[in-house]
Amino acid sequence: MDLGLAGKSALVTGASQGIGLAVAESLAAEGCNLILVSRSREKLDKARAGLLARHPRAIDIHPFDLSRSDSIKAVAAAAGGVDILVNNAGSIPQGDLLAVDEATWRAAWELKVFGFVNLTREIYRAMRERRTGVIVNIIGSAGERPSPGYIAGTTGNAGLMQFTRALGGESVDFGIRVVGVNPGNTETERQTVRWEARAEAELGDKSRWRELVTDSPFGRMATAKEVADVVTFLASPRASYVSGTIVTVDGGRMARLKG
Repeated sequence: MDLGLAGKSALVTGASQGIGLAVAESLAAEGCNLILVSRSREKLDKARAGLLARHPRAIDIHPFDLSRSDSIKAVAAAAGGVDILVNNAGSIPQGDLLAVDEATWRAAWELKVFGFVNLTREIYRAMRERRTGVIVNIIGSAGERPSPGYIAGTTGNAGLMQFTRALGGESVDFGIRVVGVNPGNTETERQTVRWEARAEAELGDKSRWRELVTDSPFGRMATAKEVADVVTFLASPRASYVSGTIVTVDGGRMARLKG
């Protein structure tokens, strides 16, 4: 299926690894030119080299910390009239209310919550002037179900879900679509390290970590590519009547828990 993305420009944050890099790969395969943002220049250089080896596209990299307002402004200026924004940067630590202190909570939200909101504001302003564009927020399924053991994350993700819905309802008046994607457990570098540590503690062998996720839907976690392909479709003209909604990519886990 031709998604109609050839020649479009896409800004992807948190793009040096994991889901962000998989999104960059998927968009590049569809013919998009890329602007990749992450805090690590070394990782961005490696990501860019790998992408260029497979996809001869224009790929610019910008090592910025998107928890900083000056970085947000710089990225928005570098992006110019970008067609697609994919907000993906940031993660929020596990822990209950007593375990996550104020400094940790604020630092996590500066990147994952306010980073999304502030970069969207800058890009949305420019998209409104052109009356075209797509914004995809990669959020996380914890926002769909309250979790006291992940209280900062479940609260932040729920807020970003409502932010996406609210803006996506208004944005269509200006020719812009805003959508969200909620990945469930996804096999990324960060998740693999977490499960390896648990396998080492419980099974005495970190290489056996996959045995701990067999209760997941389909007996495994999602791949980053599976999430990325949903993002790419939603960013494309093939999803031209989709805005203000969240698509969950978790193999049905949340539906089972709600039932």
